Amino acid sequence: MDTSLDSEINAIIDANSQYQIGATLIDLSNGSIHQYGVQAPFEAASTAKVLAAAAYYHLVETGAVSLDDPLGDYTAGYQIKEMIKDSDNESWSLIMDAVGYSELQSYAESIGVSYDPMNNTLTPTEMASIMAGLYDGKLLNQQDAAQLLSYMQNTNYESLIPAAVPAGITVFHKYGLLDDELHDAGILTNGANSYAFVVYTKGKDESDIPARTEIFHELTQAVVNGLF
Repeated sequence: MDTSLDSEINAIIDANSQYQIGATLIDLSNGSIHQYGVQAPFEAASTAKVLAAAAYYHLVETGAVSLDDPLGDYTAGYQIKEMIKDSDNESWSLIMDAVGYSELQSYAESIGVSYDPMNNTLTPTEMASIMAGLYDGKLLNQQDAAQLLSYMQNTNYESLIPAAVPAGITVFHKYGLLDDELHDAGILTNGANSYAFVVYTKGKDESDIPARTEIFHELTQAVVNGLF
């Protein structure tokens, strides 16, 4: 990554100063982190569902729980899929309860993330590190990581990062939408090059979602044009 891309991303953020915008880009080939805009914690909204899912899979890998365990009216594995692919909040609540709030906080700390489940706040860089760790195999074994990532395609909300990515680049992502928060956390890869890319935004309310959606597209196009 060169300074021209950094300048382009910063210019897009500066041109939309009526919103709080934070973005982080991690090159998975060398771990280099590029931060832009607001790097204070945002309310993470549904992007934090990835952390909850990873924490549950971690418990599966330690033998403490199973994806086949009954949870609500279905299995834990089904609830994770619904939580990620369709962003189901009831499924999220069930998974968080199954993990345990203190255990979820401890798991986050173990992977270098400061997370309080009651406040549900993350910085863009913390979220990017979660996505990077999931994709590069640092969080989960290959089978579990692949399954979780598979739920991050063809989701119920493909209007943000995925909408601005051309054919030939694969996207795995989890969006977040809650009141004035609009976020997307993704992995962009063409097989040879892979990047974690997270954009968090805070606006006035849901009325400016269309305008902020265009900012996601501008930022994503800058990343794609600059890196692929």
